[in-house]
Amino acid sequence: MADTSDLLATDLPIVAAPMAGGPGSTALAGAVAAAGGFPFVAGGYLTGAAFAEQVRAVQALGVPFGVNLFVPADAADDELDMAAFAAYAARLQPEAGRHGLTLDPRPVTGDRDAWPEKLEQLLADPVTVVSLTFGLPATADIAALRRAGSRVLATVTTAEEARAARDAGVDGLVVQGPAAGGHSGTWDPARTITPVRTADLVRDVVAAAGLPVIAAGGVDGADAVRDLRAAGAEAVAVGTLLLRTDEAGTTPTHRNALTNPALGPTVITRAFTGRPARGLRNGFIDAHESAAPLGYPAIHHLTRPLRRAAADAGDPDRVHLWAGTGYTKARTGPAGDAVRDLARLL
Repeated sequence: MADTSDLLATDLPIVAAPMAGGPGSTALAGAVAAAGGFPFVAGGYLTGAAFAEQVRAVQALGVPFGVNLFVPADAADDELDMAAFAAYAARLQPEAGRHGLTLDPRPVTGDRDAWPEKLEQLLADPVTVVSLTFGLPATADIAALRRAGSRVLATVTTAEEARAARDAGVDGLVVQGPAAGGHSGTWDPARTITPVRTADLVRDVVAAAGLPVIAAGGVDGADAVRDLRAAGAEAVAVGTLLLRTDEAGTTPTHRNALTNPALGPTVITRAFTGRPARGLRNGFIDAHESAAPLGYPAIHHLTRPLRRAAADAGDPDRVHLWAGTGYTKARTGPAGDAVRDLARLL
């Protein structure tokens, strides 16, 4: 059943969630759009030049799409515990040594994830939707994006965040439940992420903010999509269920891990990046979660060389394996088939 979304203007109310670091490929965006869904470009971790190139590649497909940006925390460097960072770097060095690496004990500071360059690109060459994760930028930036012609969405994880986003002038909300894979969009990385059903969170946010909502988190099939729509979501975002599809840019190590009975279940961890994120439980999490300090993006930069080396070497115990709670339902085959199946009960 086709259902045009007022917020996204697509045939099906299915969104391919932005998956930074590789899985969210141009091919995946094209396949999702061809099936009637709405794709996103994951802007996180890209340089300004790489971001512009990725946006142009998807623009060339001639389909509506969105862009997701990580909002930099201006106080992140000031809040970093340098002693805790140094101790964690020393703790992780034996792990790095297994792959012939030496970790840099000096934290990377001043990383704003190329926010100014990405904002300039989107103001000069607007896209249909811009979504924001990890908080809100200046209200002037939100207003500028809207004046340029983009609809602006804020990722929220509580009703309080939703009200603040509404007051900042966004057009809609991405309501992320704690069952979602990858980084939590919580605005407060120190907050304990407590269990809540995504459908219940959607109801709370709709009541609190009164804005259009895209729901994300724990989507394991068509029943979940139908339930989230019934709870008030205009569309439903899915990421984990697309990780094994033909067009996804997921690494072989990550793909194989999703069906490895020795890994999992999913847990929320800050061991890899210094920020809460949900992934498959593995040896790294078991060994280091209890000692992991807060400190995103400094911890992300610390562990990044190790995670890349582990992924390249097929070592699933020393790489982040982001996945939501529905990971066992991730399917192989064309992404378009997965999108259409998710919408079959609507």
